Amino acid sequence: MSKTVITSDKAPAAIGTYSQAIKAGNTVYMSGQIPLDPKTMELVEGFEAQTVQVFENLKAVAEAAGGSFKDIVKLNIFLTDLGHFAKVNEIMGKYFEQPYPARAAIGVAALPRGSQVEMDAILVLE
Repeated sequence: MSKTVITSDKAPAAIGTYSQAIKAGNTVYMSGQIPLDPKTMELVEGFEAQTVQVFENLKAVAEAAGGSFKDIVKLNIFLTDLGHFAKVNEIMGKYFEQPYPARAAIGVAALPRGSQVEMDAILVLE
């Protein structure tokens, strides 16, 4: 099976030894996105703004792969404070419709660059 690298200039450039996403067959594995503004590569301020930026970054990579949030089958959310989980649900409701993807929400001690939230996803394209 061949692998295709997926990139979008509407999402932050990879800052390490990874790709924004890899397509293998009809499945796209999206790397974790933190709330970096793709134009400045700076972290946005505030939890709500960070969550929105992460969803926007994921959206850009999904679109570069030829998909959308409707194609996400699995979403992993990493939070430095699980007390923000209700806000994540509220914001997620603006990006997703039923049927919602399978999801995990994981509390972590720290995230890159001091981010409060990171997400990765798996898409299956028709």
